[in-house]
Amino acid sequence: MTELKSVVDQALDLSLIIDGHNDLAWECRDNFGYSVEGLETNSKTDTDIARLRAGRVGAQFWSVFVKDDLAEFDVVKATFEQIDWVYRLVARYPDTFRIARSASDIERARKDGLIASLLGAEGGHCFNDSPATLRMMARLGVRYLTLTHNHNNSWADSATDEAIHGGLTPRGIQYIHELNRLGVLVDLSHVSIPTMNAALDATSSPVIFSHSSCRAITDHPRNVPDDVLVRLAANGGVVMITFVPQFVSGEYYEWFIGSKTDPAPEVTLAQVADHIEHARAIAGVDHIGLGGDYDGCEHFPIGLEGVDCYPALLTELASRGWSASDLAALAGGNILRVLRETDSAFANPTGSPLLI
Repeated sequence: MTELKSVVDQALDLSLIIDGHNDLAWECRDNFGYSVEGLETNSKTDTDIARLRAGRVGAQFWSVFVKDDLAEFDVVKATFEQIDWVYRLVARYPDTFRIARSASDIERARKDGLIASLLGAEGGHCFNDSPATLRMMARLGVRYLTLTHNHNNSWADSATDEAIHGGLTPRGIQYIHELNRLGVLVDLSHVSIPTMNAALDATSSPVIFSHSSCRAITDHPRNVPDDVLVRLAANGGVVMITFVPQFVSGEYYEWFIGSKTDPAPEVTLAQVADHIEHARAIAGVDHIGLGGDYDGCEHFPIGLEGVDCYPALLTELASRGWSASDLAALAGGNILRVLRETDSAFANPTGSPLLI
């Protein structure tokens, strides 16, 4: 065990943990009146400052998520409220958090002992098909856009809705080009397979999956099939493996969509590690990351109950023979590379807007 700890410590010396997706902002909207108080320790959430520190999380993409069944203009208002919550979080705890927009921002925050706080918008509905609103969100620091949430929007098909577009509409393809121009990462979690492929056809920048797992292990529509993982590697992107039980375990998924009269099947940290190993086998070690989805669902696998558990996952992988350098790539090195490759566009978009 001492030897495994040494490998994990070496990995975390090489790279901080950068998590791709956390829904604490929505949790605080839903249950705490949008308050940012009391987050030093909080047993009612999966995330608090003490556990982020224990989990060695050095950078967090906070999901600025709103449900896609809200009225059109309520969606935009609520998204800006979510962005405001992240800024208020950072202002309330300046000795813990710092707003980050770039790879260099993350590295400076790490040097200063702070947790870099990035914004990721979940669902293209959030800007109500208004390119101007999308551009303003980018100016406020939104670094990725998940193209859909659980339902289709007017230009893209979701993984969990009945297809109406066959992937992306022509306007959806224009949005991919505009996101590339803005340096906002295209996030393919939540989208249908045809949408994944259409986005990969259209993009000129690396894409990400901020919180998805592997369909070859668990046949859930939110997971990524092997042929797309192969394309992701060619694109230079990253799949950030998530811990959501119904994405991790086929048995749990069957229980989840069933009557739920029996106790829930056990889901474990080791099963999450299986997804990570499969993604590495298909896409390669340079194209994997972590996207826990904490505070985004009710239950988590045994051993991954909160944001303090990332080192335990790395220890499991070390026990399977992973090197410190491979663990560092998974923990944060790969997504840091993708950010760095798109930082210049984000800081200074060139050319005229492609949509008005």
